[in-house]
Amino acid sequence: MRAHRLFAAYYDRMNAHAERLFLGRRREQLLHGLTGTVLDVGAGTGANLPHLRSAERIIAAEPDAAMRARLARRAAETDVPVEVTDASAEALPWPDDSVDAVVFTLVLCTVADPEAALGEARRVLKDDGTLALLEHVRGDGRLARVQDLVTPVWKVVGAGCHPNRDTLGTVRRRGDFHLDAVEEFSEIPRWVPASPMIQVTARPAG
Repeated sequence: MRAHRLFAAYYDRMNAHAERLFLGRRREQLLHGLTGTVLDVGAGTGANLPHLRSAERIIAAEPDAAMRARLARRAAETDVPVEVTDASAEALPWPDDSVDAVVFTLVLCTVADPEAALGEARRVLKDDGTLALLEHVRGDGRLARVQDLVTPVWKVVGAGCHPNRDTLGTVRRRGDFHLDAVEEFSEIPRWVPASPMIQVTARPAG
């Protein structure tokens, strides 16, 4: 879609200020210690790649062709081996218990079926693996009502982004993961539809 091509072309520029202000620091905190095979789901243009330097191998899954073209260029400049794939979050083509970490950053707001995506993450993740999330989520009160109102337009201009997704609630409801660390924060004004955010690390349950 032309809208997705435009979104991909401007994505890094749109996020540049936030990356300098807080996103880069948050990515570093969340990702720098991940080792082994790391699956970055919805890898976008590859903003996570510099922070995954402790990994032995990175699988960067990005179904959007316009984003994936930029991701491939960044992957070629990364020291860690990177496999770029068009796999979708809801249908990961890897065996059970095959990766050491699964990463979602600013992507569960866009997938068609977040529950299926989290189920697939649990399936491919080793029993001693790590789930890492950095997502903007549904607010409360007036903000939640605003998010509901703007979602029909926001998801069109934002390549499928739903600002009213209760991602943390979905993780808890599914019960596939034990939450080790959960931080909710607002680095941007709380009235902005893409606020608040969560930073989460979890491990497989059962």
